[in-house]
Amino acid sequence: MKGDKQADFAYQAVYRYMINLINEVGTEARVKLPSLRHLAERLNVSISTIQYAYSLLEKEGRVYSVAKSGYYALPIASNTPCCTAGDLLERLYVGARRPGMLVLSADEPAQLLSLDAPLLQLERELVRQYPRQLQPYSQPCGIWELRAALAARYTHSPTRCWQADDVYIGADLRGVLAILIEVLALRGAAVLVESPCDWLVLRLLQDAGVRMIEWPCNEQGRLDLGYLQQQLRTEGVQLAVLSSTPGIGTGAALSLADQAQVARLLEHAGCWVLENDIHGGLEFEAGTRYLRDLVNPDRLMVFSSFEKVMGPEAPYGYLLSRHLSTQLQRQFLLRAFRLSSIRQRAIARLHHNGRFDQHLEQLRDLLKGHADAMHVRLEQHLGGRLTYRRPQAGATYWLRSTEAVDMRRVFQNMLARQVVIAPGELFSVSGLYQQHFRLSHVASTHHSLDLVLEELAQALKQGQHG
Repeated sequence: MKGDKQADFAYQAVYRYMINLINEVGTEARVKLPSLRHLAERLNVSISTIQYAYSLLEKEGRVYSVAKSGYYALPIASNTPCCTAGDLLERLYVGARRPGMLVLSADEPAQLLSLDAPLLQLERELVRQYPRQLQPYSQPCGIWELRAALAARYTHSPTRCWQADDVYIGADLRGVLAILIEVLALRGAAVLVESPCDWLVLRLLQDAGVRMIEWPCNEQGRLDLGYLQQQLRTEGVQLAVLSSTPGIGTGAALSLADQAQVARLLEHAGCWVLENDIHGGLEFEAGTRYLRDLVNPDRLMVFSSFEKVMGPEAPYGYLLSRHLSTQLQRQFLLRAFRLSSIRQRAIARLHHNGRFDQHLEQLRDLLKGHADAMHVRLEQHLGGRLTYRRPQAGATYWLRSTEAVDMRRVFQNMLARQVVIAPGELFSVSGLYQQHFRLSHVASTHHSLDLVLEELAQALKQGQHG
């Protein structure tokens, strides 16, 4: 593969190889796939190229990872009964890749409108323009053009500004966060995490031995500032992992005044802030203020990815940090992410020529329209069984049952109906949100969504305690 003149696309060949390998598995038991290192040696490519291909497969639900064990595939025939044993997240992944399933558990805004086609078209033009790699994998933190484009995008004033050297680009969000956890030496440290929180972030922190302190939403779906103040005062919190617009995941984002109060509390506690900007730019209303505009810029780092906005052809994760440059550069160099320089240039061009902003505006309008349509359906079919706040951004609803239910049973009953939902406990490490679940409002489907929601109402009724 290294001799292929289209070496930038080696991960695509690895991806096709892995698809064939998975399809050859002739058992219904879970099957451990070759390690990153073994596959890299077998296919004569870098480990990061293998990791990139695996991350795409994991997003598609074809493989799943187990901490300190590796990657697994579980081919399931369409008539195989639903799995009822094992880790809940594993069961969700397995269910999501069964043939004919309606996956309403995912958070994939770009499913409505991706930039895959413009990205690949621009990439082909750049391949003709640059027949040879001008910078063949010599920039372990990403190519300068894309780093500069991101630095410019996040700069809003002379005091809240970023340079290209402050930006680090990795193969995917998982790889970038793993490096950050290593550099910050978070094992055993007290880290405050906004809750509910994405399960990728939770599991990475959990596997790293981080002492997570959850800042949960209350019964009204709002974040309690008094609870935050108490935890900062008593728990010796070193780092806070918060969304760029705190509370956006529950549909009840903090007001600007509350965000300012959060910034003051964090500054008074001397706490570092790691802002999760994965959904940045996907707010339905213009003029949203982000946490990074209010907190002390000297104690701020930001992470995000392109995938939520652009689609699966842009899976790169990135980090912005003015600090720890020597340690971060060393870790990115050791990881040796072998990223496509052509694809990075194509993403940078989309930022420079305004196509990215145009796409973002169109995507926001589509997301709002789908969220409004789902609200009407929820009120029609589940109005008495659920409480929720209409989302202010993104592709999902955060829902709570009005009756005490066994949400795992609801989850399993919906699997039997070929529908996948995400139980709320997946978004907590301390058993919170047993009565909640996440539901996508953008899933493309041949199913009748009205019928699916009626089945969900029935599953909630069957899942009631007592």
